[in-house]
Amino acid sequence: MSSTLLIGSCHPFSGKSALVLGLARQAARKGVPVRFGKPLATSLRLDRRPSPGGVGPTPPLIDDDVRFVGGILGLAPECLLPSLQLLEPAAARQRLLQGDLGSGAGFEALRDHLNTPSEGLTLLEASGSLSEGLLYGLSLVQLAHGLDAPVVLVHHWLDSCSIDPLLQARDLLGERLAGVVLNAVNPDAVETLLQEEVPAMERLGLPVFGVLPRSPLLRSVTVEELVERLGARVLCCPERLDLLVETLSIGAMNVNSAMEFFRRRRNMAVVTGADRTDIQLAALEASTQCLILTGAGDPLSQLINRAEELDVPLLKVEQDTLTTVEVIERAFGNVRLHESVKATYAIRLVEEHCRFERLFERLQLPISA
Repeated sequence: MSSTLLIGSCHPFSGKSALVLGLARQAARKGVPVRFGKPLATSLRLDRRPSPGGVGPTPPLIDDDVRFVGGILGLAPECLLPSLQLLEPAAARQRLLQGDLGSGAGFEALRDHLNTPSEGLTLLEASGSLSEGLLYGLSLVQLAHGLDAPVVLVHHWLDSCSIDPLLQARDLLGERLAGVVLNAVNPDAVETLLQEEVPAMERLGLPVFGVLPRSPLLRSVTVEELVERLGARVLCCPERLDLLVETLSIGAMNVNSAMEFFRRRRNMAVVTGADRTDIQLAALEASTQCLILTGAGDPLSQLINRAEELDVPLLKVEQDTLTTVEVIERAFGNVRLHESVKATYAIRLVEEHCRFERLFERLQLPISA
């Protein structure tokens, strides 16, 4: 029989897709076939969204996260499960006005499909929080009870105060909470956490399968994402918008101080005024992934030429420096995992820091290599 496992979180962007990748790869290495889906789609490109009243059969609703994970894992199309509903304002408004809180016939079909005898593991990624999807009847807790499926939560851990949402989840899920993976932990705190807090969590009924250290790479954001969030104008190197930005620097100091500061940073986005040509040129000679110019005025042609020589995208925004910095800071750690380099790193991170023997035993999957 196929085993079904829900991957959830208490807060959005906690690392669910990263955990799915690592868990699926470990299962596949044991010869266990994997299927993957998201009952409630939360990420769907506009050109893939079903059009109301369209002609012909409605294409399957495959979430973009599902497509990406399936591509990384090499899953066949039939192993990607369509979503039942799309989380978007228009659909939510319609359900709200109709007072429709049910999961619909599609959920029954999904349950019947999962109950069909087959080999392997079905991984279902829930929405971003414990409550998201309640309007659709597809929240994490509703899915766990409706499918009678165990749940693994991935959870950002800052300090011991971070346990409160996990205790709430334990009370809501009961025995269906199979365990948790703590993510984005300060690397210096990992050993102490494993020795002290993790045993205490186990005693409270929260099995811990792993502790993942915080990764600048996994928190990084592409230059393209910054362009979209900032509404920026790309002045050069549009073919380099796939570069990953890990850190943020503000060029508001004298050029000598700036050069010393830039040397200590890596994979930066540098934000500076459009009139600070000295800072701009210094930033281009450092580990800069993109240069973002704020305020009035256009850059000198000398700057654009140098940026093109070094393949560094040059962006121009209308916002002031403070507003620009706030937008960028909100982006770090709050973007979807859709880059192959991140996926490869996530798989390795989960493999190195998680142990799923207890989980595989509960799911009745083989635990020997």
